[in-house]
Amino acid sequence: MTDRTLHFNLFLHDTGHHEASWRLPDADPHANLSLAAHQHLARVAEEAKFDSVFLADSPVTWGDPGRRPSGKLEPTVLLAALAAGTTRIGLIATASTSYNEPYNLARRFASLDHLSGGRAGWNIVTTAGDAAARNFGLEDQPLHRTRYERADEFLDVATKLWDSWSDEAIVADKEGGVHARRDAVAPIDHRGVHFRVDGPLDVPRSPQAYPLLVQAGSSEDGKEFAARWAEAIFTAQPTLAESQAFYADVKRRVAAAGRRPEHVLVLPGIVPVIGETEAEARELDAELDRLIAPQYALAQLARTLGVAPDLLALDEPLPAELPSEDEIEGAKSRRTLIVDWARRDGLTVRELIGRLGGGRGHRTFTGTATQVADTIQHYFENGAADGFNIMPAVLPSGLDAFAGQVVPILQERGLFRREYDGVTLREHYGLPRPQNRLHGLLAAG
Repeated sequence: MTDRTLHFNLFLHDTGHHEASWRLPDADPHANLSLAAHQHLARVAEEAKFDSVFLADSPVTWGDPGRRPSGKLEPTVLLAALAAGTTRIGLIATASTSYNEPYNLARRFASLDHLSGGRAGWNIVTTAGDAAARNFGLEDQPLHRTRYERADEFLDVATKLWDSWSDEAIVADKEGGVHARRDAVAPIDHRGVHFRVDGPLDVPRSPQAYPLLVQAGSSEDGKEFAARWAEAIFTAQPTLAESQAFYADVKRRVAAAGRRPEHVLVLPGIVPVIGETEAEARELDAELDRLIAPQYALAQLARTLGVAPDLLALDEPLPAELPSEDEIEGAKSRRTLIVDWARRDGLTVRELIGRLGGGRGHRTFTGTATQVADTIQHYFENGAADGFNIMPAVLPSGLDAFAGQVVPILQERGLFRREYDGVTLREHYGLPRPQNRLHGLLAAG
């Protein structure tokens, strides 16, 4: 086996990542609210030795409720339930720095890390869109740069709170009547532009010290933020060349920030549609695309591009004149990815909707298990990825196919683990446990 091996995260998404997956005859259209459905998927991924499972989230209803299952359970609550039904797989949840406070979120993730025995991860997002802002008493979303400035200070506060207890704080001395050493629990006394937080946190330092820190933005601000804070990056790059460019750019920024590039893992999303033959896989892909309801998809595309839906004609290319990335205060990098994709491949709006329906801009691949494994290996060995965010088009069957057919091929090639080597999520990803900044001498001793 080579020294460097793949990392796999399973992106859980109700009946699958293809927006029409819920319309297939065997799909459970209520899977988005089912603990049993999520438990089954997590256990399949754990049996296949995935590093982690991941739940996306947003403080706003996603898209038109008519389009696909749009209700979402609060992810840290759901992951706490999944922690009780699994033993090794990591548990990553999205939470926004724009619509939370550092103390509450630091407490929530520290609690999840304790309950899971060191398997928690936080996907850090700044949340785009005016609709989310209006759910929190704001008229408009904060500016893109402002959201990232707040996120930067948010992480500074959260990490201080996780460091407010030394690893050696709890002594539980029954005879002496001392449960925790007072000198090993300290306030943080943070006074910044966005936050004033005294501390300490009311949760002792957790098994991983911090949850694994994940980031998913690919804008300039997002990449700079990731270089300072992220330990894993979920990214959407539809081609090998774009994945290679992103990978090199991120690793360069991490080094410039004074961190070790190998301590930040880049995991592009891949949406596999797997068949026993290539023809079978393409038949399933075509069936899914036939089930897309274009009226919903058109409205979502218009919102992402910042235009009125009536400016988009299904059987014509995107309009020549569109708002630039600088004019978009929403998901800047996703807007640019979609426009570049449509222009490069000469897609009509209908064709673009079909591609986005499968993976929302992530790399989609239709073929046999061997072809999927070959693609993953090629990316991994050619400077494009440290692993992948696996996004099955259809669940649970797509996960069953990937776990049962693709994973064994990669194991035979020495590219993926057969057993877990560690217990914590950081150990799965081969990442160090953070040093304590407030109690450094105690932590080192």
